Amino acid sequence: MSDLLTKVREGLRPPAAAGSGAGSGRWLVPVVWLAIGLALLAFPFYLETFWLRTGLLAMAAAIGAIGLNMLSGSTGQLSLGHAFFLAMGAYGYCVLAGDPDGPATGLGLPPLLAVVLAVLLTGVAGGLFSPIAGRLRGAYLGIATLALIFIGQHVLFNAHDLTGGFNGRVVPRLEVFGFVFDAERIVVAGVPFQAMEKLWYVGLVLLLGCVLFARGVLRGRPGRAMNAIRDHQIAAGVMGVPVARYRGMVFVISSMYAGLAGVLLALVFERTVPTYFSIVLSLEYLAMIVIGGLGSVGGAVLGATFVSMTPLILTRYSEALPLVTAPGTGGGFAPGEVSRFLYGGAVVAAVLFLPGGLARLPAAWRARQRARRPAGEAGPDTQRNEEVPR
Repeated sequence: MSDLLTKVREGLRPPAAAGSGAGSGRWLVPVVWLAIGLALLAFPFYLETFWLRTGLLAMAAAIGAIGLNMLSGSTGQLSLGHAFFLAMGAYGYCVLAGDPDGPATGLGLPPLLAVVLAVLLTGVAGGLFSPIAGRLRGAYLGIATLALIFIGQHVLFNAHDLTGGFNGRVVPRLEVFGFVFDAERIVVAGVPFQAMEKLWYVGLVLLLGCVLFARGVLRGRPGRAMNAIRDHQIAAGVMGVPVARYRGMVFVISSMYAGLAGVLLALVFERTVPTYFSIVLSLEYLAMIVIGGLGSVGGAVLGATFVSMTPLILTRYSEALPLVTAPGTGGGFAPGEVSRFLYGGAVVAAVLFLPGGLARLPAAWRARQRARRPAGEAGPDTQRNEEVPR
Protein backbone atom coordinates (compact mmCIF):
# COMPACT_ATOMS: atom_id res chain seq x y z
CA MET A 1 0.00 0.00 0.00
CA SER A 2 2.83 2.42 0.84
CA ASP A 3 4.49 1.72 -2.55
CA LEU A 4 1.21 2.45 -4.30
CA LEU A 5 0.79 5.78 -2.45
CA THR A 6 4.35 6.73 -3.34
CA LYS A 7 3.73 6.08 -7.03
CA VAL A 8 0.51 8.09 -6.93
CA ARG A 9 2.30 11.05 -5.34
CA GLU A 10 5.07 10.90 -7.92
CA GLY A 11 2.51 10.76 -10.71
CA LEU A 12 0.72 13.84 -9.38
CA ARG A 13 3.93 15.80 -8.83
CA PRO A 14 4.56 18.20 -11.77
CA PRO A 15 7.96 18.21 -13.46
CA ALA A 16 10.50 20.75 -12.29
CA ALA A 17 10.41 22.71 -15.54
CA ALA A 18 6.66 22.91 -15.49
CA GLY A 19 6.70 24.06 -11.88
CA SER A 20 9.06 26.89 -12.71
CA GLY A 21 6.80 27.90 -15.57
CA ALA A 22 3.84 27.94 -13.25
CA GLY A 23 5.80 30.13 -10.84
CA SER A 24 6.59 32.62 -13.57
CA GLY A 25 2.93 32.59 -14.56
CA ARG A 26 1.96 33.46 -11.00
CA TRP A 27 4.24 36.49 -11.13
CA LEU A 28 2.90 37.57 -14.52
CA VAL A 29 -0.66 38.22 -13.38
CA PRO A 30 0.21 40.76 -10.61
CA VAL A 31 2.59 42.52 -12.99
CA VAL A 32 -0.15 42.87 -15.62
CA TRP A 33 -2.60 44.22 -13.06
CA LEU A 34 0.00 46.65 -11.75
CA ALA A 35 0.62 47.92 -15.28
CA ILE A 36 -3.12 48.36 -15.86
CA GLY A 37 -3.50 50.23 -12.57
CA LEU A 38 -0.61 52.59 -13.33
CA ALA A 39 -2.03 53.26 -16.80
CA LEU A 40 -5.46 54.09 -15.37
CA LEU A 41 -3.88 56.49 -12.88
CA ALA A 42 -1.89 58.20 -15.63
CA PHE A 43 -4.72 58.58 -18.17
CA PRO A 44 -5.88 62.06 -17.00
CA PHE A 45 -2.39 63.40 -17.72
CA TYR A 46 -2.44 62.27 -21.36
CA LEU A 47 -6.02 61.78 -22.62
CA GLU A 48 -8.35 64.50 -23.85
CA THR A 49 -11.73 65.23 -22.31
CA PHE A 50 -13.70 63.01 -24.71
CA TRP A 51 -11.82 59.87 -23.70
CA LEU A 52 -12.00 60.71 -20.00
CA ARG A 53 -15.77 61.24 -20.22
CA THR A 54 -16.14 58.00 -22.18
CA GLY A 55 -14.08 56.14 -19.59
CA LEU A 56 -16.13 57.57 -16.74
CA LEU A 57 -19.35 56.48 -18.44
CA ALA A 58 -17.83 53.01 -18.80
CA MET A 59 -16.97 52.99 -15.08
CA ALA A 60 -20.53 53.96 -14.16
CA ALA A 61 -21.91 51.28 -16.48
CA ALA A 62 -19.52 48.72 -14.96
CA ILE A 63 -20.75 49.49 -11.44
CA GLY A 64 -24.37 49.03 -12.51
CA ALA A 65 -23.53 45.89 -14.50
CA ILE A 66 -21.78 44.29 -11.52
CA GLY A 67 -24.91 44.77 -9.44
CA LEU A 68 -27.15 43.32 -12.14
CA ASN A 69 -24.77 40.41 -12.67
CA MET A 70 -24.96 39.52 -8.98
CA LEU A 71 -28.75 39.39 -9.34
CA SER A 72 -29.16 37.79 -12.77
CA GLY A 73 -25.85 36.02 -13.37
CA SER A 74 -25.15 34.65 -9.89
CA THR A 75 -28.67 34.26 -8.48
CA GLY A 76 -30.61 33.62 -11.69
CA GLN A 77 -33.14 36.43 -11.20
CA LEU A 78 -34.21 38.31 -14.34
CA SER A 79 -34.64 42.06 -13.84
CA LEU A 80 -35.81 44.55 -16.46
CA GLY A 81 -36.09 47.42 -14.02
CA HIS A 82 -32.44 48.29 -13.58
CA ALA A 83 -32.90 51.67 -15.30
CA PHE A 84 -35.46 52.62 -12.63
CA PHE A 85 -32.86 52.34 -9.86
CA LEU A 86 -30.27 54.16 -11.97
CA ALA A 87 -32.73 57.04 -12.34
CA MET A 88 -33.52 56.94 -8.64
CA GLY A 89 -29.86 57.31 -7.74
CA ALA A 90 -29.29 60.12 -10.25
CA TYR A 91 -32.37 62.16 -9.36
CA GLY A 92 -32.08 61.34 -5.68
CA TYR A 93 -28.65 62.95 -5.61
CA CYS A 94 -29.98 66.00 -7.49
CA VAL A 95 -32.83 66.49 -5.03
CA LEU A 96 -30.76 65.89 -1.91
CA ALA A 97 -27.83 68.11 -2.96
CA GLY A 98 -29.84 70.62 -5.00
CA ASP A 99 -30.13 74.31 -4.21
CA PRO A 100 -33.19 74.97 -2.02
CA ASP A 101 -33.71 78.29 -3.83
CA GLY A 102 -33.37 76.81 -7.31
CA PRO A 103 -36.14 76.21 -9.86
CA ALA A 104 -36.47 72.55 -8.80
CA THR A 105 -36.84 71.07 -5.32
CA GLY A 106 -33.57 70.72 -3.45
CA LEU A 107 -32.62 70.03 0.15
CA GLY A 108 -29.18 71.62 0.04
CA LEU A 109 -27.38 68.76 1.78
CA PRO A 110 -23.59 68.37 1.50
CA PRO A 111 -22.88 66.57 -1.79
CA LEU A 112 -20.95 63.71 -0.18
CA LEU A 113 -23.82 63.07 2.24
CA ALA A 114 -26.24 63.32 -0.67
CA VAL A 115 -24.34 60.57 -2.53
CA VAL A 116 -24.58 58.23 0.45
CA LEU A 117 -28.25 58.99 1.04
CA ALA A 118 -29.10 58.57 -2.65
CA VAL A 119 -27.54 55.09 -2.64
CA LEU A 120 -29.37 54.22 0.58
CA LEU A 121 -32.59 55.53 -0.94
CA THR A 122 -32.30 53.14 -3.86
CA GLY A 123 -31.57 50.36 -1.39
CA VAL A 124 -34.79 51.21 0.47
CA ALA A 125 -36.71 51.14 -2.81
CA GLY A 126 -35.15 47.77 -3.61
CA GLY A 127 -36.07 46.58 -0.12
CA LEU A 128 -39.70 47.57 -0.64
CA PHE A 129 -39.70 45.51 -3.84
CA SER A 130 -37.68 42.64 -2.34
CA PRO A 131 -40.70 40.66 -1.04
CA ILE A 132 -41.86 40.37 -4.65
CA ALA A 133 -38.31 39.58 -5.84
CA GLY A 134 -38.04 36.90 -3.16
CA ARG A 135 -41.12 35.03 -4.35
CA LEU A 136 -41.00 35.43 -8.12
CA ARG A 137 -38.45 34.09 -10.56
CA GLY A 138 -37.67 34.03 -14.27
CA ALA A 139 -40.01 35.80 -16.66
CA TYR A 140 -42.49 36.56 -13.87
CA LEU A 141 -39.94 38.69 -12.02
CA GLY A 142 -38.90 40.29 -15.31
CA ILE A 143 -42.50 41.37 -15.99
CA ALA A 144 -42.89 42.66 -12.43
CA THR A 145 -39.71 44.74 -12.65
CA LEU A 146 -40.76 46.02 -16.07
CA ALA A 147 -43.62 47.80 -14.30
CA LEU A 148 -41.01 49.86 -12.42
CA ILE A 149 -39.82 51.35 -15.71
CA PHE A 150 -43.29 52.58 -16.65
CA ILE A 151 -43.91 53.96 -13.17
CA GLY A 152 -40.52 55.65 -13.15
CA GLN A 153 -40.99 57.21 -16.60
CA HIS A 154 -44.39 58.60 -15.59
CA VAL A 155 -42.95 60.16 -12.44
CA LEU A 156 -39.87 61.56 -14.19
CA PHE A 157 -41.91 63.27 -16.90
CA ASN A 158 -44.68 64.63 -14.67
CA ALA A 159 -43.14 65.44 -11.26
CA HIS A 160 -41.76 68.75 -12.51
CA ASP A 161 -40.83 70.10 -9.08
CA LEU A 162 -38.62 67.10 -8.38
CA THR A 163 -37.28 66.08 -11.78
CA GLY A 164 -37.63 69.18 -13.96
CA GLY A 165 -39.91 67.32 -16.36
CA PHE A 166 -38.87 66.61 -19.94
CA ASN A 167 -35.88 68.98 -19.81
CA GLY A 168 -34.48 67.40 -16.65
CA ARG A 169 -32.47 69.29 -14.07
CA VAL A 170 -28.91 70.45 -13.50
CA VAL A 171 -26.71 68.18 -11.39
CA PRO A 172 -25.00 69.79 -8.38
CA ARG A 173 -21.23 69.62 -8.30
CA LEU A 174 -19.60 67.02 -6.11
CA GLU A 175 -17.68 68.40 -3.15
CA VAL A 176 -15.59 66.30 -0.77
CA PHE A 177 -14.08 67.98 2.31
CA GLY A 178 -13.98 71.35 0.60
CA PHE A 179 -12.56 70.10 -2.71
CA VAL A 180 -15.00 70.84 -5.53
CA PHE A 181 -15.05 68.64 -8.63
CA ASP A 182 -15.91 71.44 -11.04
CA ALA A 183 -14.49 72.94 -14.23
CA GLU A 184 -12.16 75.32 -12.39
CA ARG A 185 -8.61 74.58 -13.47
CA ILE A 186 -5.94 73.34 -11.14
CA VAL A 187 -2.49 72.48 -12.48
CA VAL A 188 -1.02 69.10 -11.52
CA ALA A 189 2.46 68.27 -12.85
CA GLY A 190 1.97 70.88 -15.56
CA VAL A 191 -1.38 69.42 -16.68
CA PRO A 192 -4.60 71.44 -16.17
CA PHE A 193 -7.16 69.38 -14.29
CA GLN A 194 -10.83 70.22 -14.83
CA ALA A 195 -14.09 68.41 -14.02
CA MET A 196 -13.46 65.18 -15.97
CA GLU A 197 -9.88 64.83 -14.77
CA LYS A 198 -10.97 65.25 -11.16
CA LEU A 199 -13.94 62.89 -11.46
CA TRP A 200 -11.74 60.25 -13.08
CA TYR A 201 -10.18 59.30 -9.75
CA VAL A 202 -13.56 59.32 -8.02
CA GLY A 203 -14.79 56.82 -10.63
CA LEU A 204 -11.72 54.62 -10.13
CA VAL A 205 -12.17 54.52 -6.36
CA LEU A 206 -15.89 53.71 -6.63
CA LEU A 207 -15.34 51.01 -9.25
CA LEU A 208 -12.51 49.41 -7.27
CA GLY A 209 -14.61 49.34 -4.12
CA CYS A 210 -17.57 47.80 -5.94
CA VAL A 211 -15.39 45.15 -7.59
CA LEU A 212 -13.74 44.13 -4.32
CA PHE A 213 -17.05 43.96 -2.46
CA ALA A 214 -18.71 41.88 -5.19
CA ARG A 215 -15.75 39.48 -5.41
CA GLY A 216 -15.80 39.06 -1.64
CA VAL A 217 -19.52 38.25 -1.68
CA LEU A 218 -19.33 35.83 -4.59
CA ARG A 219 -16.28 33.97 -3.24
CA GLY A 220 -17.75 33.56 0.23
CA ARG A 221 -20.68 31.68 1.70
CA PRO A 222 -23.31 34.10 0.27
CA GLY A 223 -21.93 33.53 -3.22
CA ARG A 224 -22.18 29.77 -2.88
CA ALA A 225 -25.76 30.11 -1.67
CA MET A 226 -26.62 32.40 -4.60
CA ASN A 227 -25.17 29.93 -7.08
CA ALA A 228 -27.10 27.09 -5.46
CA ILE A 229 -30.33 29.06 -5.82
CA ARG A 230 -29.53 29.76 -9.47
CA ASP A 231 -28.65 26.16 -10.33
CA HIS A 232 -31.38 24.37 -8.38
CA GLN A 233 -33.78 26.26 -6.15
CA ILE A 234 -35.39 23.21 -4.55
CA ALA A 235 -32.06 21.59 -3.73
CA ALA A 236 -30.83 24.87 -2.21
CA GLY A 237 -33.89 25.00 0.02
CA VAL A 238 -33.41 21.39 1.09
CA MET A 239 -29.81 22.18 2.06
CA GLY A 240 -31.05 24.94 4.36
CA VAL A 241 -30.51 28.01 2.16
CA PRO A 242 -33.24 30.62 2.86
CA VAL A 243 -34.11 31.16 -0.79
CA ALA A 244 -36.56 34.06 -0.45
CA ARG A 245 -34.31 35.95 1.96
CA TYR A 246 -31.25 35.60 -0.25
CA ARG A 247 -33.18 36.69 -3.33
CA GLY A 248 -34.47 39.75 -1.53
CA MET A 249 -31.02 40.56 -0.15
CA VAL A 250 -29.35 40.34 -3.56
CA PHE A 251 -32.10 42.50 -5.08
CA VAL A 252 -31.37 45.21 -2.52
CA ILE A 253 -27.61 45.03 -3.18
CA SER A 254 -28.20 45.19 -6.93
CA SER A 255 -30.44 48.23 -6.45
CA MET A 256 -27.77 50.02 -4.43
CA TYR A 257 -25.16 49.30 -7.10
CA ALA A 258 -27.53 50.80 -9.68
CA GLY A 259 -28.10 53.83 -7.48
CA LEU A 260 -24.37 54.47 -7.16
CA ALA A 261 -23.98 54.07 -10.93
CA GLY A 262 -26.80 56.58 -11.42
CA VAL A 263 -25.07 59.13 -9.20
CA LEU A 264 -21.83 58.80 -11.17
CA LEU A 265 -23.72 59.05 -14.48
CA ALA A 266 -25.38 62.24 -13.29
CA LEU A 267 -22.05 63.77 -12.26
CA VAL A 268 -20.54 62.97 -15.67
CA PHE A 269 -23.52 64.16 -17.74
CA GLU A 270 -23.98 67.25 -15.53
CA ARG A 271 -27.70 67.16 -16.36
CA THR A 272 -30.30 64.43 -15.89
CA VAL A 273 -33.03 63.85 -18.48
CA PRO A 274 -35.83 61.25 -18.13
CA THR A 275 -35.55 59.91 -21.69
CA TYR A 276 -32.18 58.34 -20.87
CA PHE A 277 -33.61 56.05 -18.18
CA SER A 278 -35.91 54.00 -20.40
CA ILE A 279 -36.39 50.29 -21.06
CA VAL A 280 -33.63 50.52 -23.66
CA LEU A 281 -31.11 51.24 -20.89
CA SER A 282 -32.25 48.14 -18.97
CA LEU A 283 -31.83 46.01 -22.08
CA GLU A 284 -28.35 47.42 -22.62
CA TYR A 285 -27.38 46.36 -19.10
CA LEU A 286 -28.64 42.86 -19.80
CA ALA A 287 -26.50 42.84 -22.95
CA MET A 288 -23.50 43.91 -20.86
CA ILE A 289 -23.66 40.94 -18.51
CA VAL A 290 -24.40 38.41 -21.28
CA ILE A 291 -21.54 39.64 -23.45
CA GLY A 292 -19.13 39.93 -20.52
CA GLY A 293 -20.10 36.67 -18.83
CA LEU A 294 -22.92 35.79 -16.45
CA GLY A 295 -21.79 35.46 -12.86
CA SER A 296 -18.40 37.09 -13.46
CA VAL A 297 -17.38 40.43 -11.95
CA GLY A 298 -14.60 40.90 -14.49
CA GLY A 299 -16.98 39.94 -17.26
CA ALA A 300 -19.44 42.62 -16.13
CA VAL A 301 -16.69 45.24 -16.38
CA LEU A 302 -15.65 44.04 -19.86
CA GLY A 303 -19.23 43.89 -21.13
CA ALA A 304 -20.04 47.32 -19.72
CA THR A 305 -16.94 48.80 -21.35
CA PHE A 306 -17.89 47.36 -24.74
CA VAL A 307 -21.57 48.36 -24.65
CA SER A 308 -21.11 51.84 -23.19
CA MET A 309 -18.12 52.93 -25.27
CA THR A 310 -19.18 51.57 -28.68
CA PRO A 311 -21.83 54.21 -29.57
CA LEU A 312 -19.63 57.07 -28.36
CA ILE A 313 -16.64 55.93 -30.41
CA LEU A 314 -18.83 55.35 -33.48
CA THR A 315 -20.26 58.86 -33.11
CA ARG A 316 -16.79 60.40 -32.85
CA TYR A 317 -15.45 58.62 -35.92
CA SER A 318 -18.70 58.45 -37.94
CA GLU A 319 -17.22 60.49 -40.80
CA ALA A 320 -14.37 58.03 -41.28
CA LEU A 321 -16.50 54.86 -41.10
CA PRO A 322 -18.42 53.46 -44.08
CA LEU A 323 -22.25 53.39 -43.82
CA VAL A 324 -22.11 55.29 -40.51
CA THR A 325 -23.27 58.90 -40.41
CA ALA A 326 -23.50 61.49 -37.69
CA PRO A 327 -26.85 61.52 -35.84
CA GLY A 328 -29.54 63.45 -37.73
CA THR A 329 -27.64 63.78 -41.02
CA GLY A 330 -29.19 60.82 -42.91
CA GLY A 331 -27.62 58.85 -45.74
CA GLY A 332 -26.56 55.91 -43.60
CA PHE A 333 -26.92 54.26 -40.23
CA ALA A 334 -26.78 56.33 -37.07
CA PRO A 335 -24.09 55.31 -34.54
CA GLY A 336 -26.78 54.25 -32.08
CA GLU A 337 -28.32 51.89 -34.61
CA VAL A 338 -24.95 50.39 -35.56
CA SER A 339 -24.06 49.89 -31.90
CA ARG A 340 -27.31 47.98 -31.32
CA PHE A 341 -26.52 45.76 -34.30
CA LEU A 342 -23.16 45.05 -32.69
CA TYR A 343 -24.77 44.34 -29.30
CA GLY A 344 -27.18 41.89 -30.88
CA GLY A 345 -24.42 40.13 -32.82
CA ALA A 346 -22.22 39.97 -29.72
CA VAL A 347 -25.04 38.52 -27.61
CA VAL A 348 -25.79 35.84 -30.22
CA ALA A 349 -22.09 35.01 -30.56
CA ALA A 350 -21.70 34.76 -26.78
CA VAL A 351 -24.71 32.47 -26.41
CA LEU A 352 -23.76 30.17 -29.29
CA PHE A 353 -19.97 30.08 -29.24
CA LEU A 354 -18.78 31.46 -25.91
CA PRO A 355 -21.36 30.81 -23.14
CA GLY A 356 -19.04 32.25 -20.51
CA GLY A 357 -18.76 35.57 -22.37
CA LEU A 358 -15.60 37.63 -22.70
CA ALA A 359 -14.51 36.53 -19.22
CA ARG A 360 -14.19 32.98 -20.56
CA LEU A 361 -11.74 33.87 -23.32
CA PRO A 362 -8.52 33.22 -21.32
CA ALA A 363 -9.78 29.79 -20.21
CA ALA A 364 -10.91 28.95 -23.74
CA TRP A 365 -7.53 29.97 -25.14
CA ARG A 366 -5.68 27.82 -22.58
CA ALA A 367 -7.94 24.86 -23.36
CA ARG A 368 -7.18 25.21 -27.07
CA GLN A 369 -3.46 25.42 -26.39
CA ARG A 370 -3.58 22.22 -24.34
CA ALA A 371 -5.55 20.46 -27.07
CA ARG A 372 -2.81 21.27 -29.58
CA ARG A 373 -0.02 19.80 -27.42
CA PRO A 374 1.08 16.19 -27.81
CA ALA A 375 -0.30 13.91 -25.14
CA GLY A 376 3.02 13.61 -23.31
CA GLU A 377 3.78 17.35 -23.22
CA ALA A 378 0.78 18.65 -21.30
CA GLY A 379 1.69 21.45 -18.94
CA PRO A 380 0.95 21.65 -15.23
CA ASP A 381 -2.29 23.53 -15.83
CA THR A 382 -3.94 20.36 -17.15
CA GLN A 383 -4.64 19.36 -13.57
CA ARG A 384 -6.17 22.72 -12.73
CA ASN A 385 -9.89 23.34 -12.98
CA GLU A 386 -10.72 26.20 -15.31
CA GLU A 387 -13.01 28.74 -13.71
CA VAL A 388 -14.56 31.91 -15.01
CA PRO A 389 -12.84 34.78 -13.13
CA ARG A 390 -15.15 36.36 -10.58
